[in-house]
Amino acid sequence: MNAADQDPGRGRAPRPADAAPAPPDYAHWQEIPTRWADNDAYGHMNNTVHYAFMDTAINTWLVEQGGLDYREGPVIGMCVESHCVYTAEAGFPETLAVGLSVGHLGTSSVRYELGLYRSDRRTRVAEGHFVHVFCDRRTRRPVPVEGRLRTALEKLRRNR
Repeated sequence: MNAADQDPGRGRAPRPADAAPAPPDYAHWQEIPTRWADNDAYGHMNNTVHYAFMDTAINTWLVEQGGLDYREGPVIGMCVESHCVYTAEAGFPETLAVGLSVGHLGTSSVRYELGLYRSDRRTRVAEGHFVHVFCDRRTRRPVPVEGRLRTALEKLRRNR
């Protein structure tokens, strides 16, 4: 039992391990190796690393498939919401498989659905979501998701 199971005041009950999408349901997979520094004093991967793995999978897709130029391009993706539920320990030395899909694609925002699994894709380590709002780099105001970026995000939709 984890801390969320013991605290009914958190707003919602955690999803049981078998309620997550099955590994084949994700539109894209990326393998990410853990590093020695990912382990914390408790001997497992620190909770912040799960978020970093999700962020890495998302932004790798955006750069490689969507043509996002995060250094100098006119549009940037700003994270406005994130969530993670931890279901099993992981740590160095392991390679995790990160499943990525788009649950919702709006005019200027996208909600990514993610799952972190052991490399055999049978044991889920965590599941979560990120929401990006795409903004003008200079003004930081929302802009429509268009062109190559939108096409790449459409490919990640679960219900195409």
